Amino acid sequence: MADKKDDGVMSEGQIAESLGRWPILSYGVGHMLNDITSACWFTYLLLFLQQIGLAPRDAAVVMLSGQVADGLMTILAGEMIDRFGRFKLWHIGGSVLVGVSFSSVFGGCLLCTILGTDSYLVRTVGYSFFAAVFNIGWAATQVSHMSMVNCMTQNPTSRVALASCRNAFTMVANLGLYAVALAVFGIIKAKECSDIVLQYRWIAYVSIFIGCCFLVVFHIGTKEPTLKSEPNCKKKARICWGYWFKKTFYYQVALLYMLARLITNVSQSLIAFYVTRDLRMNEYSKAIIPAIIFCCSFLVSVVLQEIKWNSRRLKSLLTVGATLWVISGVAVFFLPSQMHNLMYPLAIVIGAANALVMVTTVGLESALVGEDLNGCAFVYGSLSFLDKISCGIALFVLESYEDTTGCGETRGLNTVSRYGTGLIPSCFAVLALVVTSTLRLQDATPRAAALEAPLLV
Repeated sequence: MADKKDDGVMSEGQIAESLGRWPILSYGVGHMLNDITSACWFTYLLLFLQQIGLAPRDAAVVMLSGQVADGLMTILAGEMIDRFGRFKLWHIGGSVLVGVSFSSVFGGCLLCTILGTDSYLVRTVGYSFFAAVFNIGWAATQVSHMSMVNCMTQNPTSRVALASCRNAFTMVANLGLYAVALAVFGIIKAKECSDIVLQYRWIAYVSIFIGCCFLVVFHIGTKEPTLKSEPNCKKKARICWGYWFKKTFYYQVALLYMLARLITNVSQSLIAFYVTRDLRMNEYSKAIIPAIIFCCSFLVSVVLQEIKWNSRRLKSLLTVGATLWVISGVAVFFLPSQMHNLMYPLAIVIGAANALVMVTTVGLESALVGEDLNGCAFVYGSLSFLDKISCGIALFVLESYEDTTGCGETRGLNTVSRYGTGLIPSCFAVLALVVTSTLRLQDATPRAAALEAPLLV
C-alpha cells in the first residue's frame, strides 16, 4: 500500500513537472501552416476569385462552401478526438489536406486541368470543392493542435507557455504572409489576368513551403500525448447539451462571440477590395493595411494579457472595443478616395478595436465554461460552428449584391466592399453593445473567477 501511495505521489510530481523550452517551441510552430494559409484565405480569396473572372455571388459560394465544411468538421473532429485521441495523426492528416487544397485554389483550377476544360461551371465547382477540402483539413489540424495542450502537461505555467508560444507564431505567420504578398505584388506586376493568377500562385506556394518547414519541426519535437496517463484527459461523464441550452448566459456569449467574429472576418475579407477599388490605393496597400491592423491588434492583445480581469473591466473594455468599431466603421464608410491616406490611422484604430472585442469575448467563453470542464468541447465547438456559418452566410449575402468586375476595371464609391468593410461591421458592433448591456456577471461566482486567467491564451 505504501509503495502504491509513493507511486501515486511520484506520478503527480511527474505530471506537474514543467516542460522544457524545446517541447514548448516545437508545439508553438505546429499551427503555422494553418495560420499563414488562413490569413491569405480571408484577406485575398474573394478578391482573387473575382479578379480571375468569377462573379461575386459565385465567389461567395466558394467561401460559403468552405465555411460550412469548417463548421461541421470542427464539431466532428472534436468528438472523434475526444473518443479516440491520436492528436498527431489528425494533425498531419489535416495538414496534408490543407497543403493540397490550398495550392489547388490559389495555384489554379486543378479540376479544370484534370477534366481538360476551363468552363465556368467546372471552375466554380472545382474551387468550391477544394475550398471545402481546405476547411476540413484546417479544422482537423486546429482542433487537434489546440486540444493537445491539456494532455501534454498538468503544469499551469507550461500550459500558459504553450498557448502563448502558439499565439506568438500566429503573429509571425500573419506578418510573414503579408511580407510575402508585399514582395510578390512588387516583383510581379498585374497587367493581365494571367499575371494575377501567377501572383497568387507564388503566394500560395511560398506560404505552403514556409508552413511545411515548421510542420516538420512540430512533428519531430512534439511527442504524442497519452490520454490514459493524464487525469484531465480521461474519458469522463459528459455534460448533456441541454444543460447549456437552459443557460441564458450561453445565448448571450454565443451572440457576442458570433458578432465579434462577424466584425473581424467580414471586414478582413473585404478590406483588399476596399483599399484598391474604393480608395484606389496602390497594389501594396493590399498587404500593408491588413498588416497594420494585425500588428496593432497583437500589441493591444499583449497589453490586455497583463491586466487582472474582473467582470466590470471585461464589460467596460468590450464596450470600448465595440464603440471604437462603430466610430471607425462609419469613418471607413464615408472616407473619400481623395483622402485615402487617412486609412492608415483608421487601420490602427480598427486593429485595437478588433483586439478588444475578440479578447473579451474569448474571455466570456472561459467564464461560461467555468468549472464545467466536461462540457467545454461542446461550448467551443458550437460557438465556432455558429461563427463560421454566420460569416459564410454574411459574405454570401453581401457578395450577392456586388456587380461583376473584370480585370483592370474600377468601381464607384458606394460599393458592397464599402458597406462590408465599414457600415455592416459598425451595425454588428451596435448589436454587441446592446447585448453587452444585458450581461450580469458577479465576481464571487465561479464563472467570474475564470476571468482571472489571462484572456489572450
